Amino acid sequence: MAAAATLRLTIPLAFSFSIHPLTSSHLRFPASKSIGSEAASFRTVKMAATAGSDPETTSSTSRIIDSHLHIWASPQEAATYPYFPGQEPTLTGDVEFLLKNMEDARVDGALIVQPINHKFDHSLVTSVLKKHPSKFVGCCLANPAEDGSGIKELENLVLESNYRAVRFNPYLWPSGQKMTNAVGKAMFSKAGELGVPVGFMCMKGLHLHIAEIEELCTEFPNTTVLLDHAGFCKVPENGEAKDTYTQLIELSRFPQVYVKFSALFRISRTGFPYQDLTPLLSQVVSNFGANRVMWGSDFPFVVLECGYKEAKEAVTIIAKQASLSSSDMDWILGKTVMQLFPGQWVLP
Repeated sequence: MAAAATLRLTIPLAFSFSIHPLTSSHLRFPASKSIGSEAASFRTVKMAATAGSDPETTSSTSRIIDSHLHIWASPQEAATYPYFPGQEPTLTGDVEFLLKNMEDARVDGALIVQPINHKFDHSLVTSVLKKHPSKFVGCCLANPAEDGSGIKELENLVLESNYRAVRFNPYLWPSGQKMTNAVGKAMFSKAGELGVPVGFMCMKGLHLHIAEIEELCTEFPNTTVLLDHAGFCKVPENGEAKDTYTQLIELSRFPQVYVKFSALFRISRTGFPYQDLTPLLSQVVSNFGANRVMWGSDFPFVVLECGYKEAKEAVTIIAKQASLSSSDMDWILGKTVMQLFPGQWVLP
């Protein structure tokens, strides 16, 4: 293992960040039509990419857990679970559609991240957590209201429902304020007290928020941190500076920081199976350790990008190219997130 780690460190790297907006321009209802036609275009690519690959990437007793996905109400459910004004979804993302995709891909469980489509109204996700308590864990959305009411909201969601993580979206903070303001620090500290990890969504670039993350990690070392989508560290073009990528890797010095190797389509510059991310995965595992790295799909957005099942296959292909061990893959595909939420998904 030591030799393998050394080899992985020698892979040349140059990573940077850019925005992959969740716009409606490339995602449309109804998914039943778009997804079928879109998936067909990937069939040939998938067959070529997976030829000769080993489908058995984990041990027979391992669970496959998706560390990052979203759900929202179907149009029929919207009367009961209304969308936040201006955030109406443009693709299918209801729980029944998710369950079908998970079954087809043989994914055993998932962490549901509260979507912006319902903003701070957690009633839909809460209902799903109650209906499927052994399959899903909830990640609520932090409300950084200046009156501090979000601190109590966080506590209630954790103690009264099956929410075991919280997402910090820096773009929801009041204009001109940072996640390190009084409310942000109070919520981050409360998360540590409650034993729930804080996920950071740095969609516009990790470099814009790295100082805040480092300050919070330093001041509150007992609060676990999840970096969504590898900090949105996108593969560079034309020799872009590696500064932001270096910042991502240097966060490994904080033992509380974990990396979601998720939403690969957002950080790759190639199509499925996103093999330009091989150096990134190799270096993240070498520096953080596989037990601090976890796979996530970013359902339902990934469905139109490559397909849900293919999202799981992609990380397997990348890991094989990076010469990761089967033990590493057990961690990345399930054990890491299971370690963070003990007792949630029980091994057979």
